Amino acid sequence: MYQRFKGHAEFLTVYIREAHPDDGWQVKANLDQGVCYRQPKTLEQRVAIAKDFCARFDYRLPVAVDDMSNAAEEAYAGWPERLYIIGEDGKIVYKGGMGPRDYRPQEVRAWLEARF
Repeated sequence: MYQRFKGHAEFLTVYIREAHPDDGWQVKANLDQGVCYRQPKTLEQRVAIAKDFCARFDYRLPVAVDDMSNAAEEAYAGWPERLYIIGEDGKIVYKGGMGPRDYRPQEVRAWLEARF
């Protein structure tokens, strides 16, 4: 989706607090993939986790890191994951459900296909 529409829309992934930290609720998928981190206590630790994730998975979308007050997470109710489309006027035109159960990238793709 990113490759297809990056010339028409801006994409941004915002890394917020760790959803499944070692010192919290861990899941088998993280253990299997070796992506287990403690909940970061500093912005530097949060940035390091985001960089490690991008390197491990060759993640090519632009990534921003939420500050330690979790301002982006709170403003967009992003935990554990959520998709948004922000219109050219700065208003939310699509607010996806909370992941993982209601995380539906196909709805974003359909919106982009209809728009572009």
